Amino acid sequence: MDPWVLAVHNFYKAMILDETTPHAAFAYKKGGVFFQDKWNWDSAVFEEKRSKQMGIGDASPSETRDEAMPLLPFNEEHGILGYSIHEFNGASFSGAVFNLSTTIVGAGIMALPASIKMLGIVPGILMIVLVAFLTEASIDMLLRCSHEGEITSYGRLMGDSFGRWGRIALQASVVINNLGVMIVYMIIIGDVLSGTSTNGVHHRGVFEGWFGSQLWNSRPVVLLATTIFVFAPLVSFKKLDSLKYTSAISVALAVVFVVITAGIAIVRLFQGTAEIPKLFPKIDENNSIWELFTAVPVLVTAYICHYNVHSIDNELEDRTQTKPIVQTSLALCSTVYVATGLFAYLLFGEGTLSDVLANFDSDLRIPFSDVFNDVVRVSYVVHVMLVFPIVFFALRLNFDGLLFPTSGHISLDNRRFTIISISLLVVIYLAANFIPSIWDAFQVTGATAAVLIGFIFPAMIILRDSYGVATKRDKILAVTMIVLAVLSNLVALYTDALNIIYRKAEV
Repeated sequence: MDPWVLAVHNFYKAMILDETTPHAAFAYKKGGVFFQDKWNWDSAVFEEKRSKQMGIGDASPSETRDEAMPLLPFNEEHGILGYSIHEFNGASFSGAVFNLSTTIVGAGIMALPASIKMLGIVPGILMIVLVAFLTEASIDMLLRCSHEGEITSYGRLMGDSFGRWGRIALQASVVINNLGVMIVYMIIIGDVLSGTSTNGVHHRGVFEGWFGSQLWNSRPVVLLATTIFVFAPLVSFKKLDSLKYTSAISVALAVVFVVITAGIAIVRLFQGTAEIPKLFPKIDENNSIWELFTAVPVLVTAYICHYNVHSIDNELEDRTQTKPIVQTSLALCSTVYVATGLFAYLLFGEGTLSDVLANFDSDLRIPFSDVFNDVVRVSYVVHVMLVFPIVFFALRLNFDGLLFPTSGHISLDNRRFTIISISLLVVIYLAANFIPSIWDAFQVTGATAAVLIGFIFPAMIILRDSYGVATKRDKILAVTMIVLAVLSNLVALYTDALNIIYRKAEV
Protein backbone atom coordinates (compact mmCIF):
# COMPACT_ATOMS: atom_id res chain seq x y z
CA MET A 1 0.00 0.00 0.00
CA ASP A 2 1.19 3.53 -0.80
CA PRO A 3 2.78 5.04 2.37
CA TRP A 4 0.65 8.18 2.05
CA VAL A 5 -2.56 6.18 1.68
CA LEU A 6 -1.56 4.09 4.71
CA ALA A 7 -0.88 7.23 6.76
CA VAL A 8 -4.25 8.76 5.83
CA HIS A 9 -5.96 5.43 6.53
CA ASN A 10 -4.44 5.33 10.02
CA PHE A 11 -5.25 9.01 10.61
CA TYR A 12 -8.96 8.66 9.89
CA LYS A 13 -9.17 5.30 11.63
CA ALA A 14 -7.74 7.01 14.71
CA MET A 15 -10.21 9.90 14.53
CA ILE A 16 -13.20 7.61 14.09
CA LEU A 17 -12.16 5.67 17.17
CA ASP A 18 -11.33 8.75 19.26
CA GLU A 19 -7.57 8.23 18.93
CA THR A 20 -7.22 11.96 18.27
CA THR A 21 -9.39 15.02 18.76
CA PRO A 22 -12.89 13.96 17.62
CA HIS A 23 -14.05 17.47 16.77
CA ALA A 24 -11.46 17.76 13.99
CA ALA A 25 -12.96 14.80 12.15
CA PHE A 26 -16.30 16.49 11.48
CA ALA A 27 -14.64 19.61 10.09
CA TYR A 28 -13.41 17.75 7.02
CA LYS A 29 -16.64 16.29 5.76
CA LYS A 30 -18.21 18.29 2.91
CA GLY A 31 -20.67 16.87 0.45
CA GLY A 32 -19.75 13.30 1.24
CA VAL A 33 -16.01 13.91 0.74
CA PHE A 34 -13.39 14.63 3.37
CA PHE A 35 -11.35 17.77 2.64
CA GLN A 36 -8.36 19.13 4.42
CA ASP A 37 -9.44 22.70 5.12
CA LYS A 38 -7.73 23.63 8.36
CA TRP A 39 -4.38 21.83 8.50
CA ASN A 40 -1.50 21.82 6.07
CA TRP A 41 -1.46 18.03 6.10
CA ASP A 42 1.93 16.52 6.58
CA SER A 43 1.77 12.88 7.64
CA ALA A 44 5.23 13.15 9.22
CA VAL A 45 3.96 15.93 11.52
CA PHE A 46 0.88 13.91 12.35
CA GLU A 47 2.87 10.74 13.03
CA GLU A 48 5.31 12.71 15.20
CA LYS A 49 2.43 14.11 17.25
CA ARG A 50 0.73 10.72 17.48
CA SER A 51 3.99 9.09 18.57
CA LYS A 52 4.44 11.75 21.24
CA GLN A 53 0.95 11.12 22.57
CA MET A 54 1.41 7.35 22.55
CA GLY A 55 4.85 7.51 24.15
CA ILE A 56 6.55 5.53 21.37
CA GLY A 57 9.47 6.19 19.04
CA ASP A 58 9.83 8.77 16.29
CA ALA A 59 7.75 8.42 13.17
CA SER A 60 9.29 8.28 9.73
CA PRO A 61 8.54 11.20 7.38
CA SER A 62 6.20 10.91 4.47
CA GLU A 63 4.93 13.00 1.58
CA THR A 64 3.15 16.33 1.92
CA ARG A 65 -0.22 16.65 0.24
CA ASP A 66 -1.82 19.80 -1.17
CA GLU A 67 -4.43 21.02 1.33
CA ALA A 68 -7.05 21.61 -1.38
CA MET A 69 -6.90 18.00 -2.51
CA PRO A 70 -9.66 15.68 -1.28
CA LEU A 71 -8.16 12.96 0.88
CA LEU A 72 -10.49 9.99 0.62
CA PRO A 73 -14.11 9.53 -0.46
CA PHE A 74 -16.45 9.08 2.47
CA ASN A 75 -19.46 6.79 2.29
CA GLU A 76 -22.12 6.94 5.03
CA GLU A 77 -22.63 3.19 4.93
CA HIS A 78 -19.08 1.90 4.58
CA GLY A 79 -17.03 4.76 6.06
CA ILE A 80 -13.36 5.07 5.09
CA LEU A 81 -11.56 2.13 3.53
CA GLY A 82 -14.33 -0.20 4.67
CA TYR A 83 -14.58 0.99 8.29
CA SER A 84 -18.26 1.37 9.05
CA ILE A 85 -19.14 4.39 11.21
CA HIS A 86 -22.31 6.17 12.19
CA GLU A 87 -23.08 9.83 12.74
CA PHE A 88 -22.34 10.78 16.35
CA ASN A 89 -23.12 14.34 17.38
CA GLY A 90 -21.59 14.17 20.82
CA ALA A 91 -22.73 12.88 24.19
CA SER A 92 -25.37 14.88 26.06
CA PHE A 93 -24.80 16.71 29.34
CA SER A 94 -27.15 14.39 31.23
CA GLY A 95 -25.66 11.26 29.65
CA ALA A 96 -22.15 12.37 30.64
CA VAL A 97 -23.30 13.14 34.21
CA PHE A 98 -24.89 9.71 34.51
CA ASN A 99 -21.81 7.91 33.15
CA LEU A 100 -19.41 9.80 35.43
CA SER A 101 -21.70 9.42 38.45
CA THR A 102 -21.97 5.70 37.77
CA THR A 103 -18.17 5.47 37.66
CA ILE A 104 -18.00 7.18 41.07
CA VAL A 105 -20.90 5.56 42.90
CA GLY A 106 -19.85 1.96 42.83
CA ALA A 107 -18.95 -0.46 45.57
CA GLY A 108 -17.27 2.21 47.72
CA ILE A 109 -20.63 3.38 48.98
CA MET A 110 -21.18 0.05 50.76
CA ALA A 111 -18.10 0.53 52.95
CA LEU A 112 -18.82 4.19 53.81
CA PRO A 113 -21.13 3.41 56.77
CA ALA A 114 -18.32 1.31 58.33
CA SER A 115 -15.95 4.24 57.76
CA ILE A 116 -18.32 6.63 59.54
CA LYS A 117 -18.68 4.10 62.36
CA MET A 118 -14.91 4.18 62.74
CA LEU A 119 -14.44 7.96 62.40
CA GLY A 120 -17.66 9.19 64.04
CA ILE A 121 -20.39 11.20 62.29
CA VAL A 122 -18.74 14.64 62.32
CA PRO A 123 -15.22 13.67 61.12
CA GLY A 124 -16.72 11.09 58.74
CA ILE A 125 -18.95 13.59 56.93
CA LEU A 126 -16.17 16.20 56.87
CA MET A 127 -13.81 13.66 55.30
CA ILE A 128 -16.35 12.77 52.60
CA VAL A 129 -16.71 16.45 51.68
CA LEU A 130 -12.94 17.07 51.81
CA VAL A 131 -12.14 14.15 49.49
CA ALA A 132 -14.84 15.40 47.08
CA PHE A 133 -13.20 18.85 46.89
CA LEU A 134 -9.74 17.33 46.39
CA THR A 135 -11.14 15.06 43.67
CA GLU A 136 -12.64 18.02 41.80
CA ALA A 137 -9.33 19.88 42.05
CA SER A 138 -7.30 16.93 40.76
CA ILE A 139 -9.66 16.35 37.81
CA ASP A 140 -9.50 20.05 36.96
CA MET A 141 -5.69 19.81 36.88
CA LEU A 142 -5.88 16.89 34.44
CA LEU A 143 -8.39 18.58 32.13
CA ARG A 144 -6.61 21.94 31.93
CA CYS A 145 -3.33 20.26 31.01
CA SER A 146 -5.08 17.93 28.53
CA HIS A 147 -6.95 20.72 26.76
CA GLU A 148 -3.85 22.88 26.54
CA GLY A 149 -1.74 20.03 25.16
CA GLU A 150 -4.55 18.56 23.00
CA ILE A 151 -4.19 15.24 24.82
CA THR A 152 -7.14 12.88 24.68
CA SER A 153 -6.39 10.35 27.43
CA TYR A 154 -4.97 10.19 30.95
CA GLY A 155 -2.31 7.70 29.83
CA ARG A 156 -1.07 9.94 27.04
CA LEU A 157 -1.01 12.90 29.42
CA MET A 158 1.26 10.94 31.77
CA GLY A 159 3.35 9.83 28.79
CA ASP A 160 3.66 13.39 27.52
CA SER A 161 4.74 14.63 30.96
CA PHE A 162 6.94 11.76 32.15
CA GLY A 163 7.66 9.64 29.11
CA ARG A 164 6.98 5.98 28.45
CA TRP A 165 7.37 4.89 32.06
CA GLY A 166 4.92 7.53 33.23
CA ARG A 167 2.28 6.13 30.88
CA ILE A 168 3.02 2.58 31.99
CA ALA A 169 2.77 3.57 35.68
CA LEU A 170 -0.65 5.11 35.10
CA GLN A 171 -1.97 2.19 33.05
CA ALA A 172 -0.73 -0.33 35.62
CA SER A 173 -2.40 1.66 38.42
CA VAL A 174 -5.72 1.74 36.56
CA VAL A 175 -5.53 -2.00 35.94
CA ILE A 176 -4.80 -2.76 39.62
CA ASN A 177 -7.46 -0.33 40.89
CA ASN A 178 -10.21 -1.42 38.53
CA LEU A 179 -9.48 -5.11 39.00
CA GLY A 180 -9.79 -4.61 42.75
CA VAL A 181 -12.99 -2.60 42.42
CA MET A 182 -14.66 -5.16 40.17
CA ILE A 183 -13.63 -8.00 42.46
CA VAL A 184 -15.42 -6.03 45.19
CA TYR A 185 -18.50 -5.80 42.94
CA MET A 186 -18.49 -9.57 42.56
CA ILE A 187 -18.03 -10.09 46.32
CA ILE A 188 -21.02 -7.82 47.02
CA ILE A 189 -23.19 -9.71 44.54
CA GLY A 190 -22.18 -13.00 46.16
CA ASP A 191 -22.78 -11.65 49.69
CA VAL A 192 -26.24 -10.36 48.83
CA LEU A 193 -27.56 -13.19 46.68
CA SER A 194 -25.84 -16.18 48.30
CA GLY A 195 -25.04 -14.97 51.84
CA THR A 196 -21.85 -14.44 53.82
CA SER A 197 -20.37 -15.26 57.22
CA THR A 198 -18.72 -12.63 59.46
CA ASN A 199 -17.09 -13.44 62.82
CA GLY A 200 -18.87 -16.77 62.94
CA VAL A 201 -22.30 -15.24 62.18
CA HIS A 202 -23.99 -16.25 58.94
CA HIS A 203 -25.94 -13.57 57.05
CA ARG A 204 -28.46 -15.11 54.66
CA GLY A 205 -28.51 -14.15 51.01
CA VAL A 206 -31.66 -13.23 49.11
CA PHE A 207 -31.86 -16.53 47.23
CA GLU A 208 -31.06 -18.45 50.39
CA GLY A 209 -33.90 -16.69 52.18
CA TRP A 210 -36.37 -17.37 49.36
CA PHE A 211 -35.46 -20.94 48.41
CA GLY A 212 -33.23 -22.25 51.18
CA SER A 213 -29.63 -23.37 50.73
CA GLN A 214 -29.30 -25.07 47.33
CA LEU A 215 -26.43 -25.93 45.02
CA TRP A 216 -27.74 -23.62 42.30
CA ASN A 217 -27.81 -20.58 44.62
CA SER A 218 -24.34 -21.15 46.07
CA ARG A 219 -21.81 -18.33 45.60
CA PRO A 220 -19.73 -19.94 42.78
CA VAL A 221 -22.81 -20.82 40.71
CA VAL A 222 -24.56 -17.47 41.20
CA LEU A 223 -21.42 -15.51 40.31
CA LEU A 224 -20.78 -17.70 37.27
CA ALA A 225 -24.33 -17.15 36.00
CA THR A 226 -24.01 -13.40 36.61
CA THR A 227 -20.72 -13.30 34.69
CA ILE A 228 -22.07 -15.19 31.67
CA PHE A 229 -25.57 -13.75 31.36
CA VAL A 230 -25.15 -10.19 32.70
CA PHE A 231 -21.54 -9.02 32.58
CA ALA A 232 -20.48 -10.63 29.30
CA PRO A 233 -23.19 -8.88 27.20
CA LEU A 234 -22.69 -5.52 28.95
CA VAL A 235 -18.91 -5.40 28.51
CA SER A 236 -19.24 -6.10 24.76
CA PHE A 237 -20.07 -2.44 23.96
CA LYS A 238 -17.18 -0.53 22.39
CA LYS A 239 -18.33 3.06 23.06
CA LEU A 240 -18.88 4.46 26.54
CA ASP A 241 -21.91 6.53 25.51
CA SER A 242 -23.71 3.28 24.60
CA LEU A 243 -24.03 2.66 28.35
CA LYS A 244 -25.72 5.97 29.22
CA TYR A 245 -29.17 4.39 29.73
CA THR A 246 -27.88 1.62 31.99
CA SER A 247 -25.92 4.31 33.85
CA ALA A 248 -29.09 6.35 34.39
CA ILE A 249 -30.85 3.26 35.77
CA SER A 250 -27.90 2.47 38.06
CA VAL A 251 -27.89 6.00 39.52
CA ALA A 252 -31.66 5.79 40.07
CA LEU A 253 -31.24 2.47 41.89
CA ALA A 254 -28.55 3.98 44.13
CA VAL A 255 -30.99 6.78 45.00
CA VAL A 256 -33.67 4.17 45.76
CA PHE A 257 -31.26 2.49 48.18
CA VAL A 258 -30.51 5.81 49.90
CA VAL A 259 -34.17 6.85 50.15
CA ILE A 260 -35.29 3.53 51.66
CA THR A 261 -32.36 3.44 54.10
CA ALA A 262 -33.00 7.05 55.16
CA GLY A 263 -36.73 6.41 55.54
CA ILE A 264 -36.21 3.38 57.77
CA ALA A 265 -33.62 5.21 59.91
CA ILE A 266 -35.94 8.22 60.38
CA VAL A 267 -38.84 5.96 61.37
CA ARG A 268 -36.59 4.21 63.89
CA LEU A 269 -35.47 7.58 65.29
CA PHE A 270 -39.08 8.66 65.87
CA GLN A 271 -39.86 5.28 67.42
CA GLY A 272 -36.88 5.66 69.73
CA THR A 273 -35.47 2.30 68.65
CA ALA A 274 -32.41 3.61 66.82
CA GLU A 275 -29.01 3.45 68.53
CA ILE A 276 -27.43 6.72 69.62
CA PRO A 277 -24.46 7.17 67.26
CA LYS A 278 -21.11 8.55 68.30
CA LEU A 279 -20.28 11.98 66.90
CA PHE A 280 -16.50 11.55 67.26
CA PRO A 281 -14.21 8.50 67.29
CA LYS A 282 -13.69 6.56 70.47
CA ILE A 283 -10.01 6.15 71.30
CA ASP A 284 -9.05 3.61 73.97
CA GLU A 285 -6.81 0.58 74.46
CA ASN A 286 -8.86 -1.38 71.91
CA ASN A 287 -9.17 1.41 69.33
CA SER A 288 -5.90 3.09 68.44
CA ILE A 289 -5.80 6.45 66.69
CA TRP A 290 -3.88 4.72 63.90
CA GLU A 291 -6.96 2.59 63.20
CA LEU A 292 -8.73 5.73 61.97
CA PHE A 293 -6.36 5.95 59.02
CA THR A 294 -7.69 2.66 57.64
CA ALA A 295 -10.83 4.57 56.58
CA VAL A 296 -8.80 6.79 54.23
CA PRO A 297 -8.30 4.21 51.40
CA VAL A 298 -12.06 3.51 51.42
CA LEU A 299 -12.87 7.22 51.03
CA VAL A 300 -10.26 7.60 48.29
CA THR A 301 -11.59 4.60 46.35
CA ALA A 302 -15.15 5.95 46.64
CA TYR A 303 -14.28 8.95 44.45
CA ILE A 304 -11.90 7.49 41.86
CA CYS A 305 -13.28 8.25 38.39
CA HIS A 306 -10.28 9.93 36.76
CA TYR A 307 -9.65 7.08 34.30
CA ASN A 308 -13.01 7.70 32.56
CA VAL A 309 -12.99 11.51 32.55
CA HIS A 310 -11.11 11.76 29.25
CA SER A 311 -13.40 9.24 27.54
CA ILE A 312 -16.40 11.32 28.58
CA ASP A 313 -14.64 14.57 27.62
CA ASN A 314 -13.76 13.21 24.16
CA GLU A 315 -17.37 12.27 23.41
CA LEU A 316 -18.75 15.74 24.24
CA GLU A 317 -19.57 18.10 21.41
CA ASP A 318 -18.84 21.10 23.67
CA ARG A 319 -15.82 20.38 25.86
CA THR A 320 -16.45 23.49 27.98
CA GLN A 321 -19.22 21.43 29.59
CA THR A 322 -16.76 19.00 31.14
CA LYS A 323 -16.08 21.04 34.29
CA PRO A 324 -19.77 21.57 35.18
CA ILE A 325 -20.39 17.88 34.41
CA VAL A 326 -17.66 16.90 36.88
CA GLN A 327 -18.98 19.31 39.52
CA THR A 328 -22.57 18.12 39.06
CA SER A 329 -21.54 14.48 39.32
CA LEU A 330 -19.43 15.06 42.43
CA ALA A 331 -22.21 17.05 44.12
CA LEU A 332 -24.73 14.30 43.35
CA CYS A 333 -22.42 11.52 44.54
CA SER A 334 -21.35 13.37 47.70
CA THR A 335 -25.00 13.83 48.63
CA VAL A 336 -25.62 10.12 48.12
CA TYR A 337 -22.48 9.24 50.12
CA VAL A 338 -23.31 11.46 53.09
CA ALA A 339 -26.91 10.23 53.20
CA THR A 340 -25.90 6.57 52.89
CA GLY A 341 -23.15 6.73 55.48
CA LEU A 342 -25.19 8.71 57.97
CA PHE A 343 -28.50 6.86 57.77
CA ALA A 344 -27.02 3.36 57.49
CA TYR A 345 -24.89 4.01 60.57
CA LEU A 346 -27.95 5.37 62.41
CA LEU A 347 -29.84 2.24 61.42
CA PHE A 348 -27.28 -0.40 62.45
CA GLY A 349 -25.03 1.47 64.90
CA GLU A 350 -21.93 -0.35 66.10
CA GLY A 351 -23.17 -3.50 64.36
CA THR A 352 -22.53 -1.93 60.93
CA LEU A 353 -20.55 -4.36 58.77
CA SER A 354 -17.84 -3.51 56.22
CA ASP A 355 -20.39 -4.43 53.52
CA VAL A 356 -23.52 -2.77 54.90
CA LEU A 357 -25.77 -4.72 52.53
CA ALA A 358 -25.04 -7.81 54.63
CA ASN A 359 -26.83 -6.04 57.53
CA PHE A 360 -30.09 -6.12 55.60
CA ASP A 361 -30.91 -9.69 56.58
CA SER A 362 -32.10 -8.88 60.10
CA ASP A 363 -35.30 -7.58 61.64
CA LEU A 364 -35.45 -3.83 60.97
CA ARG A 365 -38.19 -3.49 63.61
CA ILE A 366 -40.64 -1.90 61.21
CA PRO A 367 -43.67 -3.31 59.32
CA PHE A 368 -42.79 -5.35 56.21
CA SER A 369 -39.17 -5.60 57.33
CA ASP A 370 -38.41 -8.60 55.09
CA VAL A 371 -39.82 -6.83 52.03
CA PHE A 372 -37.70 -3.72 52.62
CA ASN A 373 -34.61 -5.87 53.23
CA ASP A 374 -35.03 -7.61 49.89
CA VAL A 375 -35.86 -4.42 47.95
CA VAL A 376 -32.75 -2.67 49.30
CA ARG A 377 -30.42 -5.57 48.58
CA VAL A 378 -31.77 -6.47 45.15
CA SER A 379 -31.89 -2.85 43.97
CA TYR A 380 -28.29 -2.28 44.92
CA VAL A 381 -27.08 -5.54 43.43
CA VAL A 382 -28.66 -4.51 40.12
CA HIS A 383 -26.97 -1.11 40.50
CA VAL A 384 -23.57 -2.81 40.94
CA MET A 385 -24.21 -5.00 37.90
CA LEU A 386 -24.86 -1.89 35.78
CA VAL A 387 -21.79 -0.09 37.14
CA PHE A 388 -19.54 -3.03 36.25
CA PRO A 389 -19.25 -2.38 32.47
CA ILE A 390 -18.37 1.30 33.02
CA VAL A 391 -15.36 0.41 35.16
CA PHE A 392 -14.51 -2.58 32.94
CA PHE A 393 -14.31 -0.24 29.92
CA ALA A 394 -11.27 1.55 31.37
CA LEU A 395 -9.74 -1.68 32.69
CA ARG A 396 -9.79 -3.36 29.27
CA LEU A 397 -8.44 -0.28 27.49
CA ASN A 398 -5.49 0.16 29.86
CA PHE A 399 -4.71 -3.55 30.11
CA ASP A 400 -4.56 -3.70 26.31
CA GLY A 401 -2.32 -0.62 26.33
CA LEU A 402 0.11 -2.38 28.65
CA LEU A 403 0.24 -5.57 26.57
CA PHE A 404 0.08 -4.03 23.08
CA PRO A 405 1.32 -0.41 23.34
CA THR A 406 2.04 -0.03 19.61
CA SER A 407 -1.01 -1.85 18.25
CA GLY A 408 -4.16 -0.24 16.91
CA HIS A 409 -7.17 0.53 19.06
CA ILE A 410 -8.54 -2.60 20.72
CA SER A 411 -12.05 -2.02 19.32
CA LEU A 412 -10.63 -2.56 15.81
CA ASP A 413 -9.43 -6.07 16.58
CA ASN A 414 -12.39 -8.27 17.48
CA ARG A 415 -10.21 -11.23 18.37
CA ARG A 416 -8.03 -9.23 20.76
CA PHE A 417 -11.10 -7.49 22.18
CA THR A 418 -12.79 -10.84 22.90
CA ILE A 419 -9.75 -12.62 24.35
CA ILE A 420 -8.85 -9.77 26.72
CA SER A 421 -12.47 -9.31 27.83
CA ILE A 422 -12.92 -13.03 28.60
CA SER A 423 -9.55 -13.28 30.36
CA LEU A 424 -10.32 -10.35 32.66
CA LEU A 425 -13.77 -11.69 33.48
CA VAL A 426 -12.28 -15.07 34.43
CA VAL A 427 -9.67 -13.45 36.73
CA ILE A 428 -12.32 -11.30 38.44
CA TYR A 429 -14.63 -14.27 38.91
CA LEU A 430 -11.94 -16.49 40.45
CA ALA A 431 -10.65 -13.75 42.78
CA ALA A 432 -14.16 -12.93 44.03
CA ASN A 433 -14.55 -16.54 45.17
CA PHE A 434 -11.37 -16.48 47.26
CA ILE A 435 -11.12 -12.93 48.74
CA PRO A 436 -13.23 -12.95 51.91
CA SER A 437 -14.09 -9.28 52.49
CA ILE A 438 -14.56 -6.05 50.52
CA TRP A 439 -12.71 -4.18 53.28
CA ASP A 440 -9.52 -6.17 52.56
CA ALA A 441 -9.80 -5.42 48.83
CA PHE A 442 -10.42 -1.72 49.44
CA GLN A 443 -7.40 -1.43 51.73
CA VAL A 444 -5.03 -2.80 49.08
CA THR A 445 -6.32 -0.90 46.04
CA GLY A 446 -7.29 2.28 47.89
CA ALA A 447 -3.93 2.74 49.60
CA THR A 448 -1.90 2.02 46.45
CA ALA A 449 -3.34 2.33 42.95
CA ALA A 450 -6.37 4.52 43.76
CA VAL A 451 -4.38 7.19 45.57
CA LEU A 452 -1.90 7.32 42.68
CA ILE A 453 -4.64 7.72 40.06
CA GLY A 454 -6.72 10.21 42.02
CA PHE A 455 -4.18 12.49 43.67
CA ILE A 456 -0.47 11.76 43.26
CA PHE A 457 -0.30 11.53 39.45
CA PRO A 458 -2.46 14.67 38.82
CA ALA A 459 -0.36 16.59 41.36
CA MET A 460 2.88 15.43 39.69
CA ILE A 461 1.56 16.53 36.28
CA ILE A 462 0.67 20.01 37.54
CA LEU A 463 4.04 20.36 39.31
CA ARG A 464 5.84 19.33 36.10
CA ASP A 465 3.69 21.92 34.29
CA SER A 466 4.71 20.94 30.76
CA TYR A 467 1.89 23.13 29.35
CA GLY A 468 2.37 26.31 31.41
CA VAL A 469 -1.11 26.23 33.02
CA ALA A 470 -0.20 25.87 36.71
CA THR A 471 -0.71 28.76 39.13
CA LYS A 472 1.01 29.19 42.49
CA ARG A 473 -2.20 27.99 44.17
CA ASP A 474 -2.19 24.86 41.97
CA LYS A 475 1.35 23.97 42.99
CA ILE A 476 0.71 24.51 46.70
CA LEU A 477 -2.42 22.34 46.46
CA ALA A 478 -0.49 19.70 44.49
CA VAL A 479 2.25 19.44 47.13
CA THR A 480 -0.40 19.27 49.87
CA MET A 481 -2.24 16.45 48.09
CA ILE A 482 0.94 14.41 47.66
CA VAL A 483 1.99 14.81 51.30
CA LEU A 484 -1.48 13.96 52.68
CA ALA A 485 -1.92 11.01 50.31
CA VAL A 486 1.47 9.45 51.00
CA LEU A 487 1.43 9.85 54.81
CA SER A 488 -2.17 8.79 55.41
CA ASN A 489 -2.01 5.75 53.17
CA LEU A 490 1.35 4.57 54.51
CA VAL A 491 -0.13 4.64 58.01
CA ALA A 492 -3.22 2.80 56.73
CA LEU A 493 -1.13 0.06 55.10
CA TYR A 494 1.02 -0.32 58.21
CA THR A 495 -2.04 -0.58 60.49
CA ASP A 496 -3.72 -3.10 58.18
CA ALA A 497 -0.58 -5.23 58.07
CA LEU A 498 -0.48 -5.29 61.88
CA ASN A 499 -4.17 -6.23 62.05
CA ILE A 500 -3.63 -9.13 59.64
CA ILE A 501 -0.66 -10.37 61.70
CA TYR A 502 -2.66 -10.16 64.93
CA ARG A 503 -5.63 -11.99 63.39
CA LYS A 504 -3.36 -14.82 62.25
CA ALA A 505 -1.72 -14.96 65.68
CA GLU A 506 -5.12 -15.29 67.36
CA VAL A 507 -6.07 -18.15 65.06
